[in-house]
Amino acid sequence: MQYQGVLTKMQTELGSPIQYYLVFEDSFLNVNQLLDKEIEINFVGFQCLNCGKKKKIYRQGFCYDCFYSSPAVGDWIMRPELSTAHLGIADRDLEYESKVQLQPHIVYLAAACEIKVGVTRKTQVPTRWIDQGASQAIAVVEVPNRYLAGITEVALKDHYTDKTNWRKMLQNSVEVFDLVAEKVKIESLIPAEVKEFFYSQKNDLYELQYPVLSYPAKVNSLNLDKTPSFSGKLTGIKGQYLLFENGTVFNIRGSEGYVVTIDV
Repeated sequence: MQYQGVLTKMQTELGSPIQYYLVFEDSFLNVNQLLDKEIEINFVGFQCLNCGKKKKIYRQGFCYDCFYSSPAVGDWIMRPELSTAHLGIADRDLEYESKVQLQPHIVYLAAACEIKVGVTRKTQVPTRWIDQGASQAIAVVEVPNRYLAGITEVALKDHYTDKTNWRKMLQNSVEVFDLVAEKVKIESLIPAEVKEFFYSQKNDLYELQYPVLSYPAKVNSLNLDKTPSFSGKLTGIKGQYLLFENGTVFNIRGSEGYVVTIDV
């Protein structure tokens, strides 16, 4: 059976294991059902996720023009401490930025190959952690806007990384951490204006299980620009990656805006 459409990040459903879905305009595919089966991926073209035009993708599923004009990819997305909607100041579009920035945000610790600090909207829990391939995660503070989350993350980056080592994550080089104990240490590290939002009594620890039959010893990233046609046996799904028997890994989110056919 063949599916065709524009790649967007896989939709997920929390479970044991997590369920993954590729959603296209006229169909969807439960990727878990493809484990231990041969699938073929073929590159067809591009379609910008913002303007919908068949233009080469520049970054994050957007063409060059949209990447530098759309409020959905402003600098405050990657650096939440740059958020200004709480001051009534626009970056690119105040209405859009207010909707996204002026809502509850979580600062969290997540464990994969090491402990990572990060920021996400409350509505994206636990999706954000799944997308990163975290094995465990815990919320540290819940603040009313993105700016406060951003300055908290900046303060904690002196003590924890804010990046995931994707190669180690995909090889399952995972250490065991006591995130509840780590959280206790954090209260003295966060900015004064955020201390009232610290989760002092709430210690909900998320433990995430991924649908993986086997992990690769080495990983080789599939780039559709260089390899427009690929086939292989699917052995796992973790984060936003498909894992194949020969060690090839395919970052779905990194290929957003690419039009593909998938034969199963």
